Amino acid sequence: MKAIGLFKYLPIEDKNSLQDLEIPLPEASGRDLLIAVKAISVNPVDTKIRASKKKTEITPKILGWDAAGEVVAIGPEVKYFRVGDLVYYAGDITRPGSNCEYQLVDERIVGKKPASLSFAEAAALPLTSITAWEGLFDRLNISSQGNNAEKSILVIGAAGGVGSIAIQLAKKIAKLNVIATASREESRNWCLKLGADTIINHQNDLDKELAASNITNVDCIFCLNNTEQHWEAMAEVIKPQGRICSIVETSNVNLGLLKSKSAAFIWEFMFTRAMYKTPDMIEQQRLLNKISELIDQGELVTTLGQLFRPINAENLRKAHAQIEQGHTTGKIVLADWV
Repeated sequence: MKAIGLFKYLPIEDKNSLQDLEIPLPEASGRDLLIAVKAISVNPVDTKIRASKKKTEITPKILGWDAAGEVVAIGPEVKYFRVGDLVYYAGDITRPGSNCEYQLVDERIVGKKPASLSFAEAAALPLTSITAWEGLFDRLNISSQGNNAEKSILVIGAAGGVGSIAIQLAKKIAKLNVIATASREESRNWCLKLGADTIINHQNDLDKELAASNITNVDCIFCLNNTEQHWEAMAEVIKPQGRICSIVETSNVNLGLLKSKSAAFIWEFMFTRAMYKTPDMIEQQRLLNKISELIDQGELVTTLGQLFRPINAENLRKAHAQIEQGHTTGKIVLADWV
């Protein structure tokens, strides 16, 4: 089958950083689905794993943790899917990724594709939807039933993939007052279109930006960009007993800044459940199915920002390069093998 992979970890400008390949077709066993991949999207995690390092792979490393496709075979222990089902999923970072024609994925982290969306539109959603849902409702303890209506949330780096769905969930499902950060006119307009109430510029001091919008502090913060850079500002503007969740790794923040406020800090990493086979692993299937329902009901919209055709190494290198520049609005999707 066709695939895009790497043997060496190289700068994206190098044509060998991502190569068109032929690899063996896998077989489904256990609770695995074999899925014919129709569209994929690209996330910062792809570029971070592919980034230059002194390491060589004997067998090709296949990246990609977002896809939509069709189930073509199932393992003997599969309970929730059958051949022919249309699905979308983010996969498992410990297994080969979605940058291939056929992929094995545990059914517990796969959802039914929104019927109203194309494969390309659906492929934009899984990883970011899981991250946003878990960050908001599992980590920040926000009610998904609207019981925290009118409380405030600051979403830092809101125009990217996770922010694009987090704004929608926070506004339309949780009924929060959503303050989004964006620095360009294009990204500001994108956030407003998705439902943000207030836009501030994360290139400036967040406390001053909030004050200019007559906002003193916020109930919770979802940090999607540069935890270390924004840490002191987050500690300053979070309300007493508030909660901060980040998806961006850092090793140099002073948690002591939160002590007097009894404020909480927690990580969100959407691969945790699959990586550790947690007892509640199936929650990702359930939340993806819920996202599908909300999409088909018109409550949420796809976050597809840019579409490349076909799926090949050249287009995937373009997508990686664009993400590394840090100016992506929404998600970059590739569709259709040739």
